[in-house]
Amino acid sequence: MTNSVKYDIVIVGAGPAGIICAMQLAKKNYSIALIEKKTFPRDKICGDALSLDVINQLSLISDKLAEKFKKFAQKIETHGVKIIAPNHQSFDIPFNYKGKERVAYVSKRIDFDNFLFNELKVFKNITIFENAKTKAINTTNKNVNISFINDKKEGTTIDTNIIIGADGAQSFVAKKLLNNKINNNHYSAGLRMYYENVTGFNNENYIELHFLKKILPGYLWIFPLPNNQANVGIGMLSKYVSKRGINLKKELVDIINNHPQFKERFKNAKAMENIKGFGLPLGNPKKRISGNRFLLLGDAASLIDPFSGEGIGNAIRSGRVAAIHIDKCFKLTNFSAKQNSAYDKEIYRLMGKEFTVSKSLQNLCRFPKLFNFLVKKANNNAELRNFLIGTMEDIEKKKLLTKPKFYYRLFFNKK
Repeated sequence: MTNSVKYDIVIVGAGPAGIICAMQLAKKNYSIALIEKKTFPRDKICGDALSLDVINQLSLISDKLAEKFKKFAQKIETHGVKIIAPNHQSFDIPFNYKGKERVAYVSKRIDFDNFLFNELKVFKNITIFENAKTKAINTTNKNVNISFINDKKEGTTIDTNIIIGADGAQSFVAKKLLNNKINNNHYSAGLRMYYENVTGFNNENYIELHFLKKILPGYLWIFPLPNNQANVGIGMLSKYVSKRGINLKKELVDIINNHPQFKERFKNAKAMENIKGFGLPLGNPKKRISGNRFLLLGDAASLIDPFSGEGIGNAIRSGRVAAIHIDKCFKLTNFSAKQNSAYDKEIYRLMGKEFTVSKSLQNLCRFPKLFNFLVKKANNNAELRNFLIGTMEDIEKKKLLTKPKFYYRLFFNKK
């Protein structure tokens, strides 16, 4: 038996992008169907780091939401990033810069996403379909028709004005409506393991990015978590994984068990799960992320930073921007591809420059000697050290890191 219903808006995927979009549109009194393939609380394989931008985005959505998250228990504060070069020299980037107090967090996605998901319960105009698998999407100039089944194999068909694809890296919406395919030049393979009793963290819980020579351009991460736990993982551009025939799973295990930089830290550590893999569609080059009566958000739109691999902040931002755009579509009664192209333009206005710079930095990471030189120089030169710290919030400064002239001047400056 198939049920047939109608909603103003359908959102596929209840991650941060989909939840935020639903939340903002619900405030405008639209009827919304939110379709999620799993049941909450559910895991999402990720590094679990919530950047400074995540906190900024929550504040833009609601000061009340941001304050509520600050009181949320299932997270740990982090006050900086430790960058470890291929020669094992490290460089610290504190978040407190120029007298500004900043803090980021690390929270398991099963906890963070559930925190956001619970915020939806106050909205009576959001209907949530959990454990629902999308089977078909058909768009016309007049409407969108979407079908899905639940765990009992019961079917539901929805007619709607616009569909939002917020269903992650393997987005069904993107595949169906744009025929998107994975491009290994702009896609990263990632692995994650949760551990307990990992030692050697900075007193201020800095997250760690280890740029090991064998996995460039990529890195191994170690992020502290509450309850003496840690998120440990490895990410590398799929192009090089394939080209070099690297077994990332074997590489991760070997590094943890045998590499002198990690062996002692993991001596008494205990793995809490088997290694889990995931994919990261990276945000460069620009691509189409909308069309007739549909938009793509977050990972479904390939909005992950090519250098850092961070995607949660961009996902939340895309949900916020999409909600503003969709409200305009309803006011104009226009959901056409031409109208929705304004969403693409706004997303890339906000994120495009950062993606381009990050892609260039990713390319530079192929050269370990250059990486080693920069870290060594920064540790011995206060001016360069402050400049690098400043790149965290200044895209124009970060852009200079991609210029050959910048390294030429560094090389011939003997300070």
